[in-house]
Amino acid sequence: MKEGAKRITVIQGEYEISSDPEMVLTTVLGSCIAVCAYDPLAGIGGMNHFLLPEKGEQDGGRRNTIFGSYLMELLLNELYKNGARRERLQIKLFGGACMLNSCFDTGERNAEFILRFLADEKLPVMASSLGGLRGRRIEFFPVSGRSRQKFMAETKEDFVPPPATVTRPGEVELF
Repeated sequence: MKEGAKRITVIQGEYEISSDPEMVLTTVLGSCIAVCAYDPLAGIGGMNHFLLPEKGEQDGGRRNTIFGSYLMELLLNELYKNGARRERLQIKLFGGACMLNSCFDTGERNAEFILRFLADEKLPVMASSLGGLRGRRIEFFPVSGRSRQKFMAETKEDFVPPPATVTRPGEVELF
């Protein structure tokens, strides 16, 4: 990362946008998803970080901000209000790891939700790194759309992880 760059950490239930070329948005993910969206012509982008896909009946008391359906609307509307155009928007996806040995895979549900949401909205996914068994640290430069990903350390000595899925080689930089 460039010395002197500004940094904002996006935690669960938050989103940030920026048109500052010195800004980097960061987050740490397990089963959560971070959506990084940017308009290269307008020079603006943003990131959100959601914990669960959509609010269900069993989630009655939880804050709306932990749900992807809510945070996607906030992120997209804020980008559009600040000059981004829907037809130029480009998306990168991260997270959705299976972090617990459980039949209820939150990471997989999150990944399925965001892919369905973006397909329904007809927004292009330029790159993605979804699934796996390890957490990730993400850096996203919202003006250029550049992204970097670092996988977290292994917790099981005998586990050999599958490579991350990247839809376009070179679009996601591992560091």
